[in-house]
Amino acid sequence: MPSYARLPVEFVRGEGARLWDEEGNEYLDFLCGVGVTSVGHCHPRVVEAVRAQADRLMHVSNIFYTEPAMRLAERLSRSSLGGKVFFTNSGAEAIEAALKLARRARPGGDVVVAHEAFHGRTYGALSATPQEAKQAPFAPLVPGFRAVAADPDALVGAVDERTAAVLLEPIQGESGVWVLPEELLRAAREACDAHGAALIFDEVQCGMGRTGSLWAHQQSGVVPDALATAKALGGGLPMGALITGPRLADVLRPGEHGSTFAGGPLVACAALAALDVIDQPALLASVRELGARLAAGLAVLPHVLEVRGRGLMLACALDIAAPEVVRRALLEQRLVVNATGPDTVRLLPPLTIGAGEADEALARLRGVLEA
Repeated sequence: MPSYARLPVEFVRGEGARLWDEEGNEYLDFLCGVGVTSVGHCHPRVVEAVRAQADRLMHVSNIFYTEPAMRLAERLSRSSLGGKVFFTNSGAEAIEAALKLARRARPGGDVVVAHEAFHGRTYGALSATPQEAKQAPFAPLVPGFRAVAADPDALVGAVDERTAAVLLEPIQGESGVWVLPEELLRAAREACDAHGAALIFDEVQCGMGRTGSLWAHQQSGVVPDALATAKALGGGLPMGALITGPRLADVLRPGEHGSTFAGGPLVACAALAALDVIDQPALLASVRELGARLAAGLAVLPHVLEVRGRGLMLACALDIAAPEVVRRALLEQRLVVNATGPDTVRLLPPLTIGAGEADEALARLRGVLEA
C-alpha cells in the first residue's frame, strides 16, 4: 500500500553504523531505523543471543512461562519503576496497554496529553496524538482525550478528579525533538498526586539510553507511575513493554489484555542482549559526550538556525527545506538521516558510534548544506 514515501535505495546489509545497498555502496546510518538499532546493525551479542535461542525455542504462548521473558521483566522492573511489566510488539501497543491500564484504574477518566505529542498510529495512540493532519482522515477517534499546551499552568488546570492519566513524552520525538521542561514534568507529577491520576511517560523513542541515561526521566528526577518503551528495546527486533510502578502493578486482571506474540523467547533474548550493551556507565557517558560534540558541530553548519535535543537524540532547524536536505544527504553523501517536518532534520545514530563517526556525519551533512 502507498502509505510510505520511500526513498530510492534498497539496503541489503548492515554492520555497526554502516549500511550497504544492493550495488555495494556504503552509507553512514544516523537514523538507525528511527531509533531501533541503537546498538548498531547486527551487534554480535544480539545476533548470537537470537541465533542460540532460535535453536531452542521461538514461540509458545503467554499462557505459559518462558525463562527469557521472566528475566527481561525482572530486569526492566529493577532498572526503572519497580513494578510489573506487560510485553508488546511495538511502541503503539505499549501506549495502548498504558491507556487501558489508566482507564482500568479510573474507569471513564480522561487522558491529558500535550500539543505536538506523537504516541502512535493505532486508534487509542492516535487519539492521544493531537496533530490534525494525522487524526483528521481517521475520525471519529476514541473519546476522552484532552490536549493542552506544554506549559505547567495549562497542564495543572486540565487535571482534576475525572483525570485517569497524564501522558507525556519527556522529549517529543516525531514533532521535532522538543525537550519538555523539567518544571512541566514536576507539575504533572504534583497534579497527578493531588488528584489520584496516573503519570505515564512515553519513552518509546527517548528511552533505552538514547539521552545518556537508561531512561530519559531519570535526568529530571520525576518518577512516573508507568512508562512505555519499544524501538531500541529489541536490539533490532520488534519488541515493546509497558513498565509500571508498584501502584499500578496489579490493576489489570487475567483476560483484560493480551498479545499473541509479545514477549516471546526470541525477542526477549534479543532485548536482554541489547540491555547488556546499553546499560553500561561507559556507554551512557559516551552518549552524553558524543551528543554534546554533535550538537556543537551541528550548530555551526550552514543554514542551521537551532539545535535541539539531549544525548544522541538531536534535531536541527534549518532555513531551507529539510526533506530535500535529507534526500540529497542520502543520494549524494550517503548519510542516512530524516526530516520530522518541513524545516527539521533529525539525527538518531547508534549509541555505539565513536568520535570519528560523529565527525564524519558532520562533514557529510556540511557537504550537503554548503551545496
